[in-house]
Amino acid sequence: MTSSKRIAILTGGGDVPGLNAVIKSVVYRASEAGYEVLGIRRGWEGLTHVQPELPDGGRTGYLRPLDRINTRTIDRTGGTILHTSRTNPRKMPATGLPPWLTEEDRAKYEVADGVYDLTPLVLAHLEALGIGELITIGGDDTLSYSQVLADAGVPLVAIPKTMDNDVQGTEYCIGFSTAITRAKEAINRQRTTLGSHERIGVFRIFGRDAGFSALYTAYVTSARCVIPEAPYDLDALAAILAADHAANPSHYSFVITAEGAIWHGAKISDIGEADAFGHRHKANVGEALAYELRARTGIETLASELTYDLRSGEPDSIDSMVATTFANVAMDLVESGITARMVAIQDGKYAHTNLPDPKLGPRRVDVPVMYNATRFRPRYDGKLGDPMLLVGLD
Repeated sequence: MTSSKRIAILTGGGDVPGLNAVIKSVVYRASEAGYEVLGIRRGWEGLTHVQPELPDGGRTGYLRPLDRINTRTIDRTGGTILHTSRTNPRKMPATGLPPWLTEEDRAKYEVADGVYDLTPLVLAHLEALGIGELITIGGDDTLSYSQVLADAGVPLVAIPKTMDNDVQGTEYCIGFSTAITRAKEAINRQRTTLGSHERIGVFRIFGRDAGFSALYTAYVTSARCVIPEAPYDLDALAAILAADHAANPSHYSFVITAEGAIWHGAKISDIGEADAFGHRHKANVGEALAYELRARTGIETLASELTYDLRSGEPDSIDSMVATTFANVAMDLVESGITARMVAIQDGKYAHTNLPDPKLGPRRVDVPVMYNATRFRPRYDGKLGDPMLLVGLD
C-alpha cells in the first residue's frame, strides 16, 4: 500500500450515464500499470466521514477496493457504483458533520457560526489512506473543491461530467450526448399525443444557467427552444407557436425550455432548501410557460418534464467512448506525473487543461453564433469548419 501506487477515485454531484465506464477504464488501465485503485463512496462525503482505521471506512462502507473482477460489467449500466452526494467540505453545517467528530475537533474546524471547513480533515484522511493520486469526476461544484485540494498539494486529475455541458475549459462533458438522445426519443414519442389532441407542447429540460441541453435537443428535433442566455418576448413566442400549430397537418407545435429560461418581465423563483453548494431548484418554468401560452393563443397546452429521466440508464455510444477515453487520458497524466489538471475536449480533440476557475461561472451558449433569438431556433448555417459537436471555446 505504498502511496505512490495507490489511486483513489470518486464521483460527486448528480449522476449521469458514463460514470461507470470511467471507473472501469481507470481500474483496467491502472491494473496494467501496477497501481491499486480505491473507490471512495458518496463523493466528498466519503473523504470527510471516512474512518481510515476501519477496513471498509465505516458507515455502510466508504471505501471500496476496485479490481477487474468487481468492475468487469459496470460500464453496461448507468449511475455510479460508487454512489454520490452533494457534499461541500468547505462549508458544512453542524448537522452534516461526521457523528464521530469530537467537540474539540468541531471547534477546530468551525470557520463561522455553525459552518465548518473540513479540508484539513480531508487532507489527513488522504494521507492516512496512502493516496498517491486522486481522480475526481464531477461538475462545477466537484471541480471547484478539486481545485481546493490541488492548491493544498494533493496530486489530482479531474474529469468533467454534467448533462448541462457547461463546464469551463471543455467542449464536452460526460452525460451530455445521452441526455440529448433520451430527450429526442421522448419528444418524438410525445408528438403523437400532442397531435392527437391538437395541443401546444412545452418540454422542460435541464439548464439552470446554460442552454446547451435545450438548444441541442431542439437542433436534433427541428424544434423551437428558449434558453437562459436569451430572455425572450413571450407574445412573439406565442405567435410563432400558434402559426406552427396552424401550418402543421396534425395541428400541434411545441417548444423546449431550459429550466432557467425566462421571458421579459418574468421571474422564476428558486424553491426548496439549498444544497451544500447553495443551489436551489427552479420553480417549474414549463408549467408557467404552458399556462401563459394557452392564455395568449387559446390553444390547449401540455407541459412535460424532460429532466431526471435523461440521467437514468446506460450511456449511449458517444458517452461510452468519451468516458473511456477521458479515463485513459487521465491515466496518461497520472503515469506522467502531471497533476492539477482536468481532462477536456478542445477544438474537437482530447486535451487537458487547468481546473475551471469558479469565478467564471458556467460556460454559456454563444447566442449570436448558435441561436436565432427572433425565431427561437438553433442556427443551422455557418457550420463549415466547426468541430463535430458544433461548439468551440473561443
